[in-house]
Amino acid sequence: MRSVLFAILVGLVGAALLHIVIVLALPQFTGRDAYTRVLDLLEMDSFFPLTAEPGPTGLGNSNPFLRTAVCSFSVADVPTRLIARGPVPFWSLSVFDSGSNEVFSMNDQTAVNGNLDLIVATPIQLVELRKSPPEELAQSIMIEMKDEEGYAVLRALAPFDSFEEQVRDFLADSSCQLFRRT
Repeated sequence: MRSVLFAILVGLVGAALLHIVIVLALPQFTGRDAYTRVLDLLEMDSFFPLTAEPGPTGLGNSNPFLRTAVCSFSVADVPTRLIARGPVPFWSLSVFDSGSNEVFSMNDQTAVNGNLDLIVATPIQLVELRKSPPEELAQSIMIEMKDEEGYAVLRALAPFDSFEEQVRDFLADSSCQLFRRT
């Protein structure tokens, strides 16, 4: 009797573990993980605002007080620079690799002068930038990304309708582009 109970317990634990593994691995097999959905939105290297209604990719902005924009990028050849400036009550940025693992996050409270100025680069590109840093990057935060591709999610808070225009302008004026030395 004891061995039958042990066998049933082992079977239940094994089945539970198998289900957990399948659920966590499913996005990789279906091609509908967050990174793939972001790539389906638009071309790379520009912020794309999400609407309240989910689009064909299934991505949408479900929070009534936050406005969201996403940008996919590649640092294979040159670094990517993310810039956003403007008076909004709050903003936050998260950078993810192609596996949808968060690489970096920040908000207006941790930024220099409340502005977003971020360089995303490979380790080798960062070494080159730090050897002879361009003057225009004096206030930039530089982060290292081991993967060559990823995406960024920029959110801005609009707590009242009166902030709506400011927040939309903030997201519309933000940039996500390749950084080339001038």
